[in-house]
Amino acid sequence: MQAIAVTWRKLSTNARSASSITNLKKIGKTAFSNKYLLYTNVTISVTLSAVGDLLEQTYELYTKDMEKYDFKRTMHMGFSGAAVGVLCHHWYKVLDRFIIGKTTDMVIKKLLLDQLIFSPIMIVTFFGSLALLEENPVDNFKEEVRHKFVTLYKAEWMVWPPAQIINFYFLPTRFRVLYDNTISLGYDVYTSQVKHNKNNLRNADRKSV
Repeated sequence: MQAIAVTWRKLSTNARSASSITNLKKIGKTAFSNKYLLYTNVTISVTLSAVGDLLEQTYELYTKDMEKYDFKRTMHMGFSGAAVGVLCHHWYKVLDRFIIGKTTDMVIKKLLLDQLIFSPIMIVTFFGSLALLEENPVDNFKEEVRHKFVTLYKAEWMVWPPAQIINFYFLPTRFRVLYDNTISLGYDVYTSQVKHNKNNLRNADRKSV
């Protein structure tokens, strides 16, 4: 996290000194260069995961399911976004290294690998990273994977196949995580809702009785 802070201080210094669109484009090019891409992707993931949770909390305040904003919860969601951002950054690099080209066959292969291999890993990472910040992390992790994994995995199949066709066919590797997180903002609201909705666990407990 310290490295990310140092990186973005450098970029913000350049931004303050920028006096034209050309300089701003140069800063953008630097942010998405190989040298800084990991930091950029993690920052994007942290920010939008936190924003997604704040949107969900705003809705919960409106429906009176909670009384005030829980910023600790938002920080935890941001932490999970960091873990997911690191995984996405490396996953897309691996995919593009071993499956080269943008033919229909190549896109379908990437899509299937993404949904069958990476999506389950992402969901487990999401619950695991949050469990690290909670009491009884092992028990909480097992319980939430047991009761909520299928719910999120079904949602993955509804949201990501059409979105990833565009991602894999049109976008270069360096913009994949940015695109993912832009599409994922609404999905992040949903994952926050699934994570913090206790009714899921209560309903699952009733079914097991």
